[in-house]
Amino acid sequence: MLSTPLVKADELRQQRGRTTVLHDIDFSVDKGVTCLLGPNGAGKTTLLETIVGVLSPQGGSLLVCGQDVSRPSGVEAIRASTGYLPQRFTALPSFSTLEFVSYTAWSKGLSARRARENAARVLGTVGLAASSGTRTRKLSGGMLQRLGIACALVNEPALLVLDEPTVGLDPAQRASFRALVRAVGKETPTVLSTHLTDDVAAVADSVLLLSEGHVRFQGTLEEFLAPEGADGSRSEAVEAAYLRRLAIPAGGSAHA
Repeated sequence: MLSTPLVKADELRQQRGRTTVLHDIDFSVDKGVTCLLGPNGAGKTTLLETIVGVLSPQGGSLLVCGQDVSRPSGVEAIRASTGYLPQRFTALPSFSTLEFVSYTAWSKGLSARRARENAARVLGTVGLAASSGTRTRKLSGGMLQRLGIACALVNEPALLVLDEPTVGLDPAQRASFRALVRAVGKETPTVLSTHLTDDVAAVADSVLLLSEGHVRFQGTLEEFLAPEGADGSRSEAVEAAYLRRLAIPAGGSAHA
């Protein structure tokens, strides 16, 4: 018996104002880490905000964890069963990391006791256990992103959604963050949006390529790489496949 995908879109259309951002797209998401790849302006953030219930679809259908995003009851259930790290994550500066993650858990409906227990556990998961008493204003950029993942994981979500999480990190922070995503993705299905092909090479099990509001490719990373996967480094192969599938000449630009 085939399992139902965690995310299933059929002819999904989304607008911002009068501008159509997503054009009747079809796709599905299941286990592992799915990288939502595409140039800046491709519609990635709009798609993620629709998946987590921030935006309501303007057409078509979208099921997330078996719930209909277009229904208020579905949105409530989706927000309870997903974890979301937005592109611009901020934390209350006077709170300690443990206090802030506990507060986030409580705001998602967990009891005060369970919120604190879960907060302590996920801080360990993301490597911040030793910083549980540190004020969030003192965290580095990489530590702040780890805190964001802790907040996204604290309600034990069925699906984790990360929007451009490596932007603004230095190379060492980016490598550390990617290792964390790989580890988390083994336990929690994850959708990670990026315009960096290095992110895809490092963490992706599957790829959803979006350009100008259209799905250009969906499949496993190996399928995405063919035939580039045979030569060169994995990162070089991802970049070559990306340019080929968007029909961009080598040396050209996709705002990536």
